[in-house]
Amino acid sequence: MNIPAIQPNFWFYWFVFCGIIMGGYFAAASGLYWLLYSVLSRKPPASSCGSRQKSREAISKDIKLSVLSGLFFALGAACFMVCYDWDLTQVYTQWKLQDLGYIAFSYILVLWLQDTCFYFTHRLFHLPLLFKWFHQGHHLSQPPTPWTFFALEPMEAAVQATFLFGITFVVPLHLGVLVAILITMAVWAMGNHLGFQVVPSSQTSRWWGRWLIGSTHHLVHHRQYSQHYGLYFTFWDKVLGTQNDRYDAELLQP
Repeated sequence: MNIPAIQPNFWFYWFVFCGIIMGGYFAAASGLYWLLYSVLSRKPPASSCGSRQKSREAISKDIKLSVLSGLFFALGAACFMVCYDWDLTQVYTQWKLQDLGYIAFSYILVLWLQDTCFYFTHRLFHLPLLFKWFHQGHHLSQPPTPWTFFALEPMEAAVQATFLFGITFVVPLHLGVLVAILITMAVWAMGNHLGFQVVPSSQTSRWWGRWLIGSTHHLVHHRQYSQHYGLYFTFWDKVLGTQNDRYDAELLQP
């Protein structure tokens, strides 16, 4: 007897991606937190939160927000998979050696587009009228911890997931590039929310720090909401005057 193949549907995709996203979040956040504060004996950021109890409460809220964010990102991923199955997106899998140039270009292009979108929406979400609904929850931990990187208000998560979903209809992307972008976004967000400077100051780190956003750069934003809105690059912060002058001066010191 021939058993018909089960065709994955929207909710099947959503359930699978919920598991992947949540599993990745808890594994990465708990692993980094254990590494930093147990293995490397970093001092927990309780002093900035007022007490260890408040620090634990902030982490608990980060986790709750991250679970909600995961549901929205999983919805975006499920929508993408359905549209990909229907051949509606610009995502492809076949490639040739001569395509490597475009593959590299498309990766950088989407990172720049994502950074641009993030900068302007991030700055918009800090307006008093929108902050409570779009971004307030992300700033509950002061300073951020590894649990904070995915802690987005549901409406902000929906905006970011919509951008990632929408870009697949606009820019031709190899599936590997799309996966690389998602990994880059996750790793970069984790690195930016460690709550302290990770890379020791050196000539190399100062050079990269002029152009790329790291934990030290983003920590300024969690202390001063009116500065440092970028995701990957310092370009828009510099062009539009939201780069902290003192940070830049100290970074460029020999």
